[in-house]
Amino acid sequence: MSSIYADVIVDITHEKLDRSFQYRIPSELAGKIVPGSQVKIPFGNGNRSVTGYVLSVGNQAKYDESRMKTILGLSPDGAAVEAHLIALADWMRHTYGSTMIQALRTVLPVKTKAKGKRIREIELLVTEETAQELFNEYERKKYKAKARLLAELLKKQVIDYHDAVSVLGISANTLRSMEEQKIIRVCRKNIWRNPVELPETEAASCSLSREQQLVIEGVKEEWRQKGRPCLISGVTGSGKTQVYMELIAETIAKGRQAIVLIPEIALTYQNVARFCARFREKVTMVNSRMTREERADQMERARLGEVQIMIGPRSALFTPFPDLGLIIIDEEHETSYKSETTPRYHARETAVYRARLEGARVVMGSATPSVDAFYLCEKGEYALFRMQTRYGKAMMPKVWIADMREELKQGNRSILSRKLQQEMEEHLSRGEQVILFLNRRGYAGYVSCRSCGYVMKCPHCDVSLTAHNNGKLICHYCGYEREQTTHCPSCGSPYIGGFRAGTQQIEQIIKKTFPGKRILRMDGDTTKRKDSYDEILGSFAKGEADILIGTQMIVKGHDFPNVTLVGVLLADLSLNADHYRAGERTFQLLTQAVGRAGRGAKEGMAVIQTYHPEHYSIVSAVSQDYDAFYREEIEYRRLLGYPPASNLMAIHGACEEEEHLREAMEYVKRFLIRINHSDEVQMIGPAKESVAKISDLYRMVLYVKAADQELLLRQREKLEQYIEINKGFQSVYIQFDFNA
Repeated sequence: MSSIYADVIVDITHEKLDRSFQYRIPSELAGKIVPGSQVKIPFGNGNRSVTGYVLSVGNQAKYDESRMKTILGLSPDGAAVEAHLIALADWMRHTYGSTMIQALRTVLPVKTKAKGKRIREIELLVTEETAQELFNEYERKKYKAKARLLAELLKKQVIDYHDAVSVLGISANTLRSMEEQKIIRVCRKNIWRNPVELPETEAASCSLSREQQLVIEGVKEEWRQKGRPCLISGVTGSGKTQVYMELIAETIAKGRQAIVLIPEIALTYQNVARFCARFREKVTMVNSRMTREERADQMERARLGEVQIMIGPRSALFTPFPDLGLIIIDEEHETSYKSETTPRYHARETAVYRARLEGARVVMGSATPSVDAFYLCEKGEYALFRMQTRYGKAMMPKVWIADMREELKQGNRSILSRKLQQEMEEHLSRGEQVILFLNRRGYAGYVSCRSCGYVMKCPHCDVSLTAHNNGKLICHYCGYEREQTTHCPSCGSPYIGGFRAGTQQIEQIIKKTFPGKRILRMDGDTTKRKDSYDEILGSFAKGEADILIGTQMIVKGHDFPNVTLVGVLLADLSLNADHYRAGERTFQLLTQAVGRAGRGAKEGMAVIQTYHPEHYSIVSAVSQDYDAFYREEIEYRRLLGYPPASNLMAIHGACEEEEHLREAMEYVKRFLIRINHSDEVQMIGPAKESVAKISDLYRMVLYVKAADQELLLRQREKLEQYIEINKGFQSVYIQFDFNA
């Protein structure tokens, strides 16, 4: 029988995560030790044994076997959270393509030395009656210091050590004497940074609707039966958050913990406040605006069991809870759940795998589920639950489409349609609030005609061409190029080109059109400070502004009861982005934007301005009909072989030398052609990325399509080996991405 070896990492909290050691696996443990196993190993020159975590198992010795030590055994507490997370990192490495070190750095962030503030406290150990008797005795014997200390402890039970010494004047000898008599105890305690401000009062209990109750019972029954991930497809304002909280309450009651994932852009005071009002000190949160030390403190609090609920963006998925029971993914469709750095994991897929490892449950929710998640419901891999009415008495808003082609024909060249301007005047005159959403997704520069709506598209990939500064229109999938045009190929109009409208420009127009109205703007420029999100949204919620202008960050999960009108400007920017998901993202953005109107007792309305009023994503968003949108979209994906109907691997290359990069990517393509022995694989490119140069690095991408994901994974692994042994790739940075 050949020997089996394990690569073991010794200290996962240290900066140098890339240092691992190889050990021999004894025959009696063969098959029992797998990636993620927690083991006892001999370490150093002496007889010291330490805990290690297995990264990989194989039959190839990396150095002289005579010098190799043997694993002593499996650690008795081998089910520790670190073991689960290392197993998760190994799965991410295999699934998304990265080194084990990159996966570990994602799953097990390097711990910072700062671990909160360490304080000392003095605690009363004896009963109140005994303490009173001792106090009387100290008074009689004139033990003034001891009497002062006991008097304070009778009031508070626990007091700060520093206060006892500096304010009460208690000496260290006095404290030592009373501690030896077991009257008091001096203990050390960590005071962790806490980013959550609890509301003054607990949330008043609210009754659940019949629809909410049915969904909760349905999810619990699914947990009892098959245990599949659950997707709640609920219209905007249907009360999905209340459903989440009921499921979390049940999880906590069983002594387990819950993670609530919220898109970073929607992680605002409103969302967190709802959970804090219900669960109080059991809740904490992380986000990108916190310092590294603040985030580390929250992870440590979770590991120690001081909190039971972690709220945060996709990085919160790796919270080291000791007994994770539930993962909630709110706004499941959001693109921010996809990592843009290696490993390019998706939080939804990774959450499902982590839940499988730890016996936890996954519940996702969205008014506009991703096509990928809904497709898995259709296949029976996820369980689907629907919420089709708004909570309480709120009604779905009325939606009006403003055809901007007609506006131009009527002589209106303003960014505001006549209908939107008229509605704004009426709603503002009634003291109601207005949101203007500038749909800037896809702003990189598609070219279209303002007279007829014609868009310049690639003849090979059915995505829009992007305008470049060199006068070319380029497809970022296959590299197709053509010269820019000055007249529309469809109607001959000279009104063809890209849009150049930003939030600042919109703000100036609104100020002139509605003088005297209070305006807030929310975009990347106005939200640079740590608390700027909360300040702007809090001000708007209090009625301190009449109009809120912003990009997609203002339509993500916010609830403003006095907002009765939403205007969507430039809906086509996302519709004509150079990506196969353009229709899906447009439908999601428009539906979410429309859903901000009429969430209170007042009736809501939305005006969508577009050059393509007949497009299925816009028509479906107007009627809030997800099923109609999905049927059109999935058929389009099937016809063109795009995910989720097929699988798409993107190979991203970056290099300081453009010609060397082009040559390297061509070698990648030739290698894949050589190892591909079937007609199941299709390649597109290599072509320049949509942003072809960043930080002096030229960027290109090659797309590989196949129905079988495992086939793509095997090709990626062979390609990784090919790249590793060829010196020409040393100056080329290669990343892999799946189904992005």
